Amino acid sequence: MCYTYIMATTTIRLDEGLKARVAAAAELAGKTTHAYILDAIAQTVEEAEINAAFHNLADERWADFVATGETVPWDEAEAWLKAKARGENLPKPVARKLKV
Repeated sequence: MCYTYIMATTTIRLDEGLKARVAAAAELAGKTTHAYILDAIAQTVEEAEINAAFHNLADERWADFVATGETVPWDEAEAWLKAKARGENLPKPVARKLKV
């Protein structure tokens, strides 16, 4: 199977100090400056996508809480998480109306 990639060209301007730092970091990493910059951009984009997904999930869960009023108390969630970290296989705590 053969894949064809269309590559776009983008010009960036770096001040001389940053350019030198990038070149030095690339050399330490055993990469070309070009490859180092591409990796840095890809990593930054991935982090932004992960962050956006996290915030979207939080918004969905908050909307669900607002609509139902149901949640898992922190002490139960914390106990369950600690048990999972120890390798225990406990059922997930059940969400219920929050008591205030």
